[in-house]
Amino acid sequence: MVVGISFLTRISLLIKSSSSVDFSFLNLAGLFLIGFFYDLVNAAYVCIPIVLYLWLVPIRIYGKAWHRFVLYGLFSVLTFLLLFNAVSEYFFWDEFNTRFNFIAVDYLVYTTEVIGNIQQSYPIGWIVLAISVISLLFVYSLKNKIKGSNIDQTLFWQRTKFVGLYTVLVAMIFFFVTNKQHRFSDNAYVNELAGNGLYELFAAYRNNELDYDQFYKRIDSKEAFALVHQLLKTSDAEFVDSNTEGINRKISNVGEEKKLNVVLISVESFSADFMASFGNQQGITPFLDSLAQRSLLFTNLYATGTRTVRGLEALSLCVPPTPGQSIVRRPHNEELFSLGKVFNEKGYESKYIYGGYGYFDNMSYFFGNNGYSVVDRSAIADEDIDYENVWGVADENLFELATREMDKSSAEKPVFAHIMTTSNHRPYTYPEGRIDIPSHTNRQGAVKYTDYSIDKFIKESSKKPWFNNTLFVIVADHCASSAGKTELPVNKYHIPMLIYAPSHIAPGRMERLMSQIDIGPTMLGLLNFSYTSKFYGYDMFKLESGRERAFISTYQSLGYIKGDKLIVLSPQLKVESFAVYGKEQVKAKPDQNTINEAIAWYQTASYSFAHGLMN
Repeated sequence: MVVGISFLTRISLLIKSSSSVDFSFLNLAGLFLIGFFYDLVNAAYVCIPIVLYLWLVPIRIYGKAWHRFVLYGLFSVLTFLLLFNAVSEYFFWDEFNTRFNFIAVDYLVYTTEVIGNIQQSYPIGWIVLAISVISLLFVYSLKNKIKGSNIDQTLFWQRTKFVGLYTVLVAMIFFFVTNKQHRFSDNAYVNELAGNGLYELFAAYRNNELDYDQFYKRIDSKEAFALVHQLLKTSDAEFVDSNTEGINRKISNVGEEKKLNVVLISVESFSADFMASFGNQQGITPFLDSLAQRSLLFTNLYATGTRTVRGLEALSLCVPPTPGQSIVRRPHNEELFSLGKVFNEKGYESKYIYGGYGYFDNMSYFFGNNGYSVVDRSAIADEDIDYENVWGVADENLFELATREMDKSSAEKPVFAHIMTTSNHRPYTYPEGRIDIPSHTNRQGAVKYTDYSIDKFIKESSKKPWFNNTLFVIVADHCASSAGKTELPVNKYHIPMLIYAPSHIAPGRMERLMSQIDIGPTMLGLLNFSYTSKFYGYDMFKLESGRERAFISTYQSLGYIKGDKLIVLSPQLKVESFAVYGKEQVKAKPDQNTINEAIAWYQTASYSFAHGLMN
């Protein structure tokens, strides 16, 4: 039964992804043969509760007539859970184009938001009813076999021998089977289909933090830091740390500092290709398209990851992504060198403003312990909310909150406000009547509603006394989708950024390759700030041509983009090189210099966090 449900799940996901799967003979053979192996591995784990029960229940109870109803109940519950898992995996694949992974583990932690999101996105009642009926019908078809097992008289010592062998088998699987062994193909969809969703969930839970030194390719530590020092040296930077493992630099800008307010809007799941500036013809960002003509538009910017917490990490700490969990979610993430602290040292008040409850994804704790005051959903009165879903209030209500915070604080000192939106997220719901796409229709509607909300915010802000002294920075936390035929499809990390300050920033286009971790230093450079930095990011206006690079990642794979090259570092000391041609990526001859650069950035960033050098 366990293997059969897993097989049918694989077939359904294969059909759903048929346009993206490479249907070669080797891929199909590997997909089903390796998949069958992982289905058996998963079955070995799933059957543990049943095996333990059958081992421990005494014969005098097992042989009772009423006991078969206990077995009916056990098999019904097991069947329901397996079918529910299969349906859940189908919807998870629809959202992320992968089996259960690190994201699913996170979702199990935040059950209130996730269950609420599922209830608002899908007809959960009908789904549960259908699964329940199917489960009961299945168990009814097996009732004679279950009833017949009641006459089994296997003694305890005989059962113990069987359980002993079973325990050895499970132990061998635990120690020798990993979720890396099904990644045999160059097609990422094939690799995902060859896995087993429930097993992947278990594996992700076991590996939610990855030690760089243990799992990734390294170079000598002194060589790595020396190389990073060389890569970080720019015309405006002077190293001031005698510690060879430190990256403290004095950033010097000539002239008067501009103590402008800074409003940084990180937009949930906002891919560059949503905007007309990047070729979109759906007209779903009319305001941002018009604002782009009046702003400094960054056209070659890449997000560091695929989750909000990874984007928040890049925007606040300006460090490359480290393997495993985002620093926002890790222990010992207090008192880090952050963008908020730099602004505070310049006499600003730094705020993190969020439309949901800040406990989600550890946001309140992280920002509250790293130089920001946190303002979240709890600061909004119920009567001031036009609409909310499980993720938070509608974006227009979030911006109304942000306006009040700016009004309150900017009269006394300059403000740095980091605003995180939520509306562009499944179930894609928002107040009716704002745009021409009904709520709960699709992502395009959610994107257009967020665009509407930003339009309303900028127009309201223009009436405020602080508007002419404010730098508005609009950027994405990550893209709407990171799925592609390769493990790290570069185009799925492409995000837009607009810097709008009509009294201070001339409209234009910045077309150089840029990482999300460069946004903070670039903003500080535009304000002409001098400060001591521990950031790994560049001020793009001070960086010599040819030194551009970007970082992209999943929780396991670490990508380094330089020119038309992509280096991917993965667990088991794996290093791959690709040539990038637009949306296409092909295996390329390794360039050791670029590989060493990639290793040095990631190795030193991981070391710095682990050893307190980011504090």
